[in-house]
Amino acid sequence: MTHKLRKSPALLASLLLAAAVLAGVPQRPAFAVDTVVAKDAPDLAAVRAKIKAADWKGAIADLDRMIGGGMQHADVYNLLGYSLRNSGDNKTALTYYRKALDFDPNHKGALEYLGELYVKTGELALAREQVARLQKLCPQGCAELDDLKQTLSKVSAMAK
Repeated sequence: MTHKLRKSPALLASLLLAAAVLAGVPQRPAFAVDTVVAKDAPDLAAVRAKIKAADWKGAIADLDRMIGGGMQHADVYNLLGYSLRNSGDNKTALTYYRKALDFDPNHKGALEYLGELYVKTGELALAREQVARLQKLCPQGCAELDDLKQTLSKVSAMAK
């Protein structure tokens, strides 16, 4: 085996990665709302700064202007849904999460945030559906899946 490892750096790297995963060493950066998801994403830095500062009205206004100007992108709709949900407008947030998923059915951020909306509104079965979708997209795990699972576990713990 040692001989094979010396001749195959890829095999060695794979084994080291597997060992690190099994040891619990994180292999991916933590993602947050200010992480660009798509390569073709519009410049949302100003919007993300407002979201980070919890300036929901400002973020919503900026995103509405973008959409009014013809910008149609899953990240824009997802951030609008996120901002609306955090401002208390769950019904409209749902509309924009769905719109984000119309543009990109595999948008992990929209799936996570939609699941969080369902948790917030008590629709736990629908939240679990988003977990299942994320599990298919992230068989090795991802931040969005971890975050949604954590949100669901908090609700489950409070129900006990």
